[in-house]
Amino acid sequence: MKKETYTISVYSENNLGLLNRISTIFLKRHINIESLTVSTTEIENVSRFIIVVEVTEEKVKKIIGQIEKQIEVIKAYYHTNDESIYIQTALFKIKSNLLFDERQIQNSIKNSNAQIVTVSSEFFVIQKSGRKEEIEELYNELLPFGIMQFVRSGRISVSKDEMKISEILNKQINK
Repeated sequence: MKKETYTISVYSENNLGLLNRISTIFLKRHINIESLTVSTTEIENVSRFIIVVEVTEEKVKKIIGQIEKQIEVIKAYYHTNDESIYIQTALFKIKSNLLFDERQIQNSIKNSNAQIVTVSSEFFVIQKSGRKEEIEELYNELLPFGIMQFVRSGRISVSKDEMKISEILNKQINK
C-alpha cells in the first residue's frame, strides 16, 4: 500500500488531556503529525480536531479505531485530499521599506491573492490563505527580500460528503 495524505476529523467533548492522549496514539505508531488544529464546531460543547498525516489507508483505519476508543471521542473520520475542501493561512512579516522599494513584492502579493493586513513604519504583514503549495510558492518569492517572521496555521477542512455527526449525537443523547 502506498502512503497518502489523510485528514482525520475527530469530534469530541472538550476535556482536559484528550489532545495528549490522541497525540500519544501517533507517537506510539511512529507517525508524524503534519498539521493539527482544534476548534469549536457547529454543535454546542463539541470540539473538532483536524489532524493531517501521511500514511497508508490501513494505518489510518487503525488510528481511527484507537482514537474512537477514547471515552470523550464521539466520532472520528478520515478523508483523502480529494474528499475534502481545505486551506491553511499564513502570515509574513516584511520590512516596510521593501513594500515601496521592491515592485516584485507588490506583484507577488497581487498575483497570489494575498492581502496586506497591517502596515507600520518598521514592517508590514501579508496574509495568505490557500493550499500549502500556494503558501510555499509565495514564501519562496518573498524569501530573497528577507522575511522577518513567518507562521502558517494548521489545515482547516470540511468534507465534501455529509458527516452525520448531529444524528450520532442525538442517538447518544436519546439512549
